Amino acid sequence: MIREMEYTVPAEFDGKPVKFFLRRALNISARTLNILKHDDLGLRLNGSHVRAVDPLRSGDTLTLRLPEEDNGIAPSDPAGLQIVYEDDDVLVVDKPAGLAVHPTHNHQGDTLANMVAGYLAQKDDHGLFRAVGRLDKQTSGLVLIARNRHAASCLQERYEKTYYAIAEGVLTGQGTIDAPIYRPDPGKTLRAAGETGDPAITHWTALQTDGTHTLLRVTLETGRTHQIRVHFSSIGHPLAGDEMYGGHTDRIARAALHCGELTFQQPVSGKALLLTAQIPADFFLGTELRS
Repeated sequence: MIREMEYTVPAEFDGKPVKFFLRRALNISARTLNILKHDDLGLRLNGSHVRAVDPLRSGDTLTLRLPEEDNGIAPSDPAGLQIVYEDDDVLVVDKPAGLAVHPTHNHQGDTLANMVAGYLAQKDDHGLFRAVGRLDKQTSGLVLIARNRHAASCLQERYEKTYYAIAEGVLTGQGTIDAPIYRPDPGKTLRAAGETGDPAITHWTALQTDGTHTLLRVTLETGRTHQIRVHFSSIGHPLAGDEMYGGHTDRIARAALHCGELTFQQPVSGKALLLTAQIPADFFLGTELRS
C-alpha cells in the first residue's frame, strides 16, 4: 500500500529545512528520509516537489509519500485472525497460543505473518510484515504490527505491554525481579538468570491464588528473550505449563503467559491508544483462582 501523509508546518519550524522538520518533528528515520529523497513524489511542499534541504514556511503543507513494499511472505488463509485494531499505519491482532509469529525453517506458511499477509492481500495491500515486540509461539495475546517503515521506526521501544501469567506456588503482594539473563548454550534457545548477562527487570503483582497457583500481572523494563519465563523459574515459581523452565502441564498444556494490554501512540497522529485482549479460557482449567 502506498501511504501518503500530510502535515501543516508549525511556526517553530519556519525557515528550517525540510529534513530538520522530518527528523525532529516526525521522527523520520535516516533510511526512510533517503527513500523519500530519491522518489520524485516522495516529498512535496504545497503540491510541488521539494528537496530535503529546502526551507519551510509556517503554514506550508508538506506531503510524504511512502512507496509500496513487499517482503515476499506467502499469504495463507486469514480465517480466525482476530483483529483488535487497524488503521493505515498499524495493525494489532490477538494471537492464539501455539501460533508462531514469523516464518522459520520449522514454520513455513503457517505463521501469523502468513495469515496477516493473506488478510492484507484481500485488501490489495502487500506491505511488509513488521511485528513490533514479538511474542513466543506459546504466548497468547496482543501483537503490534507496523504496516510501513515509518510506523515501524516510530514504534520501536515506544510501547508498553502488560502480561498476565500463572505461576506455580503462592505469591502475594508485589515485587521486582532484577536478574541478568544469558544464553548458556549459543546453539540453543534456552536462557538462564545469573550474575552475568544482559540486564533484565520484571515487575509483578499477585492478583489471585487457589493455594497452588497464582495469577500475576507482569510488566517489563527490558525485553529479553523468555524474560518472564526465566525470571519466575529463577525464584522457584515457574509458569504453569512451561516445561522448558521447570513448569508442569497438569493445569495447562502451554506456558501460561498472555499479553493482555498494549499502549502506544499512533505513529502519525500521535493519538494515545490502549488496547486489551481477554485472558484466554485455558488459564482457568480446573479449580478457579480466587482473590
